[in-house]
Amino acid sequence: MIISVDPAAAKPPYEQVKDQIDGLIRRGELAQGTRLPTVRQLAAEVGVAVNTAARAYKELEAERMIETRGRNGTFVLASRSHTNDAGTRSAATAFVHAAREAGISLPEAMEILRQAW
Repeated sequence: MIISVDPAAAKPPYEQVKDQIDGLIRRGELAQGTRLPTVRQLAAEVGVAVNTAARAYKELEAERMIETRGRNGTFVLASRSHTNDAGTRSAATAFVHAAREAGISLPEAMEILRQAW
């Protein structure tokens, strides 16, 4: 797993790390069940503080991309590339049909989605 951080970038380092791991998972380059480096190993490999790596992992856990299993390590939960995208598209299509049948305008539908988000 090759991850790099640009200290001059507008995004904070933890977000750069998080986004790169997220991308690897979504592209299937990190498969479900893959064991990730420890926080300390990741921090050393990328050249960031341990807290930076820990925050990236914490945010990925909150998004259910990875799971930390105590002393057993941190693992990729599942690739969210194609399966979840298809489910999301299907749900969005159903929502659009329901909104149109109810006479809800696009701005109103967007507001409903924003509130649900």
